[in-house]
Amino acid sequence: MQGKRQANFELLRIVAMLMIIALHYLNKSDLILLYTEEHSAVNYGAHLAEAFCLVAVNCYVLLSGYFLVESVWKPGRVVSLAAQILFYSILIPVVLICTGMIPAGELSVYDWLNFVLPVETEHYWFATAYLILYVLSPLLAAGVKALDKKTLQVIIGILLLFFSVWKSIVPAALATDRYGYDYGWFICLFLIAAYLRLYGCPGLEKKRNAVLLYVCMSLSIFLLSAATGFLAERVPSLEYYMNMPATYNHVLCLLGSVGLFMAFKDMDFREGKAAEMIRRLAPYTFGVYLFHEHILIRYRWLQWLGVEKVRGSWLFLPHMIVCVLLVYAAGTAVDFVRARIFQGGGELIRKKKAGS
Repeated sequence: MQGKRQANFELLRIVAMLMIIALHYLNKSDLILLYTEEHSAVNYGAHLAEAFCLVAVNCYVLLSGYFLVESVWKPGRVVSLAAQILFYSILIPVVLICTGMIPAGELSVYDWLNFVLPVETEHYWFATAYLILYVLSPLLAAGVKALDKKTLQVIIGILLLFFSVWKSIVPAALATDRYGYDYGWFICLFLIAAYLRLYGCPGLEKKRNAVLLYVCMSLSIFLLSAATGFLAERVPSLEYYMNMPATYNHVLCLLGSVGLFMAFKDMDFREGKAAEMIRRLAPYTFGVYLFHEHILIRYRWLQWLGVEKVRGSWLFLPHMIVCVLLVYAAGTAVDFVRARIFQGGGELIRKKKAGS
């Protein structure tokens, strides 16, 4: 509907953030062990769950590129994003100290530098990469629109060779590979999303094909990693490549991300209470990330929720679902308060300007 956010894309934004929390649950709690270290069914189950969630970050960036290529760039949005990042980065340690959860002397000068300069220190790697992408987005959008379809295809193809294809094939560490944790990969995703917005992808316009691509690529990530882990026990030099399919810029992860994105793009979502609820929740997803991934919380919330009690047991699955929902709900509530504070501050500034 005109003037409203599209509920199908907003639902994908929420689902992507739930997947991101699930990834942090699995990886930051040692629930996932290397294939060469643990052959239990539970460990394989955890790896399988991870494989289906790995597309989340790429999908989040694809959403941004899809809309930013046609939207009006706003300098105020840069300020708003930076302020939101600073809000969490500085306020969380202050709250933890004031409540006695962390002794003030435990934090060093370097820690406070991380809190005061979160973008420059990559306190939140995603926030740093995303902020740079947003600053560059009007240049990228103008460039995309100035190019013909074939030229854009060639540029995307070259970038994919550099960022994705070679690292997916070569079983050795490449100096330029940052596993998708940087704005270079985000720029590549932006261009792919812009291409999908302008020219579409005929083979994936059918939702069934898009879902099938996502499922097949997720299973392929799991199977390739497991197979490489099996071989690495006999050829130790392959151990490095064992983890590569589970990186964001791997070809399999990229294709799976595009599949899930296109599945939601063509989703027929009826207007009603569910659509309105999704629109209300979705704007707080970035805040959920900033809340639970703060350096002082990113490991503590796993301890608070007792993840160690289900380690090595199939109970991790229901426990993970409950924890993910709890963290998402808590992060949404905190960001709701943050949004109201910012809104009140903005209104106060406007009144002062109007009165001067």
